[in-house]
Amino acid sequence: MGRKQMTLSGLAAASLVFAGGLALAAGQYGPGASDTEIKIGNTMPYSGPASAYGAIGKAEAAYFNMINEQGGINGRKINFISRDDGYSPPKTVELIRKMVEEDQVLLTFNVLGTPPNTAVQAYLNDNKVPQLLVATGADKWNDPKNHPWTMGWQPSYRIEARIYGRYILKNLANAKIAVLYQNDDFGKDYLTGLREGLGDKAEKMIVAVKTYETTDPTVDSQIVALQGSGADVLLTAATPKFAAQAIRKVNDIGWKPTHFLTNVSVSVGAVMKPAGPEKGIGIISAGYLKEPTDPQWQDMQEYKDWSAWMKKYNSAGSVTDSNNVFGYSAAQTVVAVLTASGDNLTRENIMEQAASIHDLKLPMVLPGIVLSTSATDFAPIKQMQLMKFDGTTWQLFGEVISGSGS
Repeated sequence: MGRKQMTLSGLAAASLVFAGGLALAAGQYGPGASDTEIKIGNTMPYSGPASAYGAIGKAEAAYFNMINEQGGINGRKINFISRDDGYSPPKTVELIRKMVEEDQVLLTFNVLGTPPNTAVQAYLNDNKVPQLLVATGADKWNDPKNHPWTMGWQPSYRIEARIYGRYILKNLANAKIAVLYQNDDFGKDYLTGLREGLGDKAEKMIVAVKTYETTDPTVDSQIVALQGSGADVLLTAATPKFAAQAIRKVNDIGWKPTHFLTNVSVSVGAVMKPAGPEKGIGIISAGYLKEPTDPQWQDMQEYKDWSAWMKKYNSAGSVTDSNNVFGYSAAQTVVAVLTASGDNLTRENIMEQAASIHDLKLPMVLPGIVLSTSATDFAPIKQMQLMKFDGTTWQLFGEVISGSGS
């Protein structure tokens, strides 16, 4: 099949759907696809140490419910099979195998977490099942040569950490940096990216590093140890539960570093409020989605559409939780890919369309940031904007910047 270029500029939520009508019966189908259905597999940590991210899966299910109510994708309803893996890689393996071999899903979509996705990457690639738009920013998802069936979605952690490193060099030239990170590829990517951003100054500027395991009860002892290093800058690469603990402990021991926080833990509802919003004032992060608690978006049609969707389809979710923006936007992306696939719903064509995204604008992604992919570039989002927490919401500052390159 020839490549069909996907150019969906200026996309609004409703226009993502080719609504109504029966699909043509002459379709080409892989497992899990038919004239009436597209079967998608997913795992999420609805329980366990990363359960705050369960909101993403619920938002995606709610978005697909809306799509189905509007007639589906080219007349086909989405059958979204989303199961709880508890952020446990062995459980992910068990569930994904069942989805592929018994449920016969056409693709997996937005499986959450670096360790869970790592555990199933070889299996899905060996079986030529799309591991599409994974919900993790590990750098290794952008490797089409060696893993042609795996594609990321959000900006890579290394890109984000490079941005922090460059900001520190420019604005905090004499910084002594401490790093807290989750002891897996997620956390290690941040340390690698920070070193890249700092360049030849990294060895001198990074004075202390501590890790934690997802089975640890708290990160309190790590924070105390990092304070004892004399650092005046802290980078925290942690999932929501541990990020909130870190924010609280930094405040409670009277430590006042310039604090950088990974984007995956910036939800006001799931992280900053549980930590104590006043304890997070001044924290710096980088974003690519419109923060739902930021008043500057709330009079815009894109936010009003999202808010209306939340009320109608995802009313149990919190409008202060940016995970609901994440799930909404990721779901829109896969709908765009499936729409572009037309009646050729083979696994091969879906990957071809996913690798043909050109300047896709999503309503709740920050202005100036578009999604693009190619056969040699499986990283849809490559830009971010710095932001600072003011006790209520995240305030954007500076320009949209790319952390790619050396």
